Formats: sequence, C-alpha cells, structure tokens
Amino acid sequence: MTIEWRYTTRLDLGVLSLAGYLGADATDRFAGAIGWALARGAGPVILDLTGLLGWSAGGQIAVAQAARRLGESGRQLELAAIPADGSLVPDATCPPVPVHCDLAAALAAHGAHGAVKQWTTGGWLTPQSPEEPAHT
Repeated sequence: MTIEWRYTTRLDLGVLSLAGYLGADATDRFAGAIGWALARGAGPVILDLTGLLGWSAGGQIAVAQAARRLGESGRQLELAAIPADGSLVPDATCPPVPVHCDLAAALAAHGAHGAVKQWTTGGWLTPQSPEEPAHT
C-alpha cells in the first residue's frame, strides 16, 4: 500500500495532506510530494496526517528528512493530526517541527483562510471540504 497526497496552497502557507500508509514503499512518493510543495508554494508546509492510516519508522524518518529539506529552503514543516501509533522523534539535525492536534488548529494558528490552488495524485478519493477548490 502506498500513499496518496493532495497539496493545497494558501496565501502564506501550503497544506500537504496524506492518505494511506507511509511505509518504506511510500517514502519516494512522499519525497516527490515534498518537492512539489517546495516548487509550488511559500511559507510553512502543514503536513496534514488526518487521512494517514499509520506510518513505519522509515516513514517517520522520511518526515524528519522533509523537515530538514524544507528548512534548507527557508521553510518550516508543521504536523497536524499525528497517527495514534507513534509520534515523530526528530534527531538533533532536524529543525523544530510544531505539532497541532488537527488541521483546523494548524490553520487557525496561522490565521489561514481559503485555498488558492490544489494538486492531487490520481488516487486521491476523500471528499474535499467546502473551503477547498476543485482539482486543478
């Protein structure tokens, strides 16, 4: 099983939502999604894990690597809705990663309103919220 992702830009941040299981077989796809976010947004990237079924140790390492990669570009990774089966334990080389209980809390912390543009993988099947635009 792999992950599906949706990236939504807002005026001053991006939201990368994941669905599925972030295991060793999904880390390349996740790294590609982070690259997509780097190329098409500004400000912090909130990693919305609401639709994530779980993650392996390798998946957690991939998230820590994403935090470093974003940090090298002057952007910060933030987490929303960490899976119940574990929490991210970054090493000393990882920049601070703020954690929010859910996506609404993360967006509220930034005063973020409305989506600007959105991209998804072909398998993204979850319904969109009323505040998000159709696929572009």
